[in-house]
Amino acid sequence: MFKQKLSIGYSYSSSYLSLRTALFLLFGVLSFGVFGFCSIEGYSLLEAFYMSIITISTVGFQEVRPLSANGQAFTSLLIILNIGVYTYTLAAFSYFIIQGEFFKKMHLTLINNELKQLENHIILCGYGKYGREIAEYFIKYDSSFVIIDYDPETIAEIGKSEEKLLYIEGDATSDDVLLKAGIKKAKSIITALPDDTDNVFTVLSARQLNPKIDIISRAVQAKTERKLELAGADHVIMPDRIGGFYMATLVSKPDAVEFFSFITNEFESDIGFEEINYQDLPISYKGKSIRELEIRKATGANIIGFKQPDGKYIANPSPDTRLIENSSFILLGDKIQLNALREYLQKLASEKQT
Repeated sequence: MFKQKLSIGYSYSSSYLSLRTALFLLFGVLSFGVFGFCSIEGYSLLEAFYMSIITISTVGFQEVRPLSANGQAFTSLLIILNIGVYTYTLAAFSYFIIQGEFFKKMHLTLINNELKQLENHIILCGYGKYGREIAEYFIKYDSSFVIIDYDPETIAEIGKSEEKLLYIEGDATSDDVLLKAGIKKAKSIITALPDDTDNVFTVLSARQLNPKIDIISRAVQAKTERKLELAGADHVIMPDRIGGFYMATLVSKPDAVEFFSFITNEFESDIGFEEINYQDLPISYKGKSIRELEIRKATGANIIGFKQPDGKYIANPSPDTRLIENSSFILLGDKIQLNALREYLQKLASEKQT
């Protein structure tokens, strides 16, 4: 049920080669050399540091002054110790450069910095078949989002993408992973994981960490739908059910279904939907009817649905329908009409400000 959290981009051998350990060993040998030369030869701190550097680096410069027998023995010991440290350090640096770990660490640092700056974004849990389609939509509309996935191969694929994608390798059911993704500042989270149990746990964690976030979850089995709603999901989608409904309806209403499929496929059609919420309108326009708003006259877009405060919908609302608190209008139009709609709403807001 729970997956072990994985480190991003690390192979098995990297556990034996650490840049931090290499630097620690170098500092340790240098400190040992300074202490030894000061104690045995009575060098000053600067002289001891100089002698340690030329010994460790094996550059072969002349000593500060002739060494005593004890000093020669100590220098020999320092050289022997340095051989092991030098070999380990060279191997560590070579691995991190040749295997790309150095640049990978830089890349992950940049991603972590961007994650800290995210606000009002979307969290996408799962980068499978549906996750990829969701990501393509977000990319097309320049939406700010971050991907969470626990599969190293999937993460590697995301890292090689031509698009600049923010991602986290980890278990989406983990509070720590969701916090790293900025769950407390996010506006929405989509759980598109292949396992219903993981989706339920992710929804539970998300709702606990951010009670106000909009949660959209995928469900594989019908019996999980109610559990996801009880866990806190605002919307539960069953892709198989939608597909089955489409295929069945094609028997009796093929043209209607094909038209709906066409207008909802935004990669092939220039027709789209828009939503106007009560809070989107200036105070002077709140509570006005469809007829009074004159949206179709000003933009060409059509109001095809009205969401009532109780969550129920009315198709093709009458011109006297008013936009009240906790309600919204659903509009249909082509790109030109929807752009005109957005400009119209901005115009209304600017008129209110002036």
